[in-house]
Amino acid sequence: MRTIDAWLNEYGESHQNPTNKLVHWICVPSIFFSVVGLLYSVKLPVYVTDTLQLNLAMVILTLVTGYYIRLSVTLSIGLILFAGLCLFLAQQIENQGWTLWQVSLGIFVIAWIGQFWGHKVEGKKPSFFKDLQFLMIGPAWLMHFIYKKAGIPY
Repeated sequence: MRTIDAWLNEYGESHQNPTNKLVHWICVPSIFFSVVGLLYSVKLPVYVTDTLQLNLAMVILTLVTGYYIRLSVTLSIGLILFAGLCLFLAQQIENQGWTLWQVSLGIFVIAWIGQFWGHKVEGKKPSFFKDLQFLMIGPAWLMHFIYKKAGIPY
């Protein structure tokens, strides 16, 4: 299994251009949120509390957390916090009466257009064309910059 540093270094190779990096700071969290929102829209026939129904996002994020823990326990904490924020925002969107899957789908499409534009500016293909696991590394790549800035080892 590759180390987190190997994954981050390889991911970083196709993310050198400042414009593409900026696009990723906007689009990667947006895509992560939109996927959570789409999965949150799929309700399961179980209630976590009297008012909170289990949904597919909760199940998938549990599995995703396991993946991140294998790579870096420390980074996984930040990613768990971000995933929690995404769940909270999805719930708030639903509570406002908006159709979460439609909002999420719109964000998903716009954010991926941004991602591909950023890679056109970069002049390199997105990393996930090489290995689909890079779809999971993008959020960790951004989180590792936050950790570095805060002086937190990952």
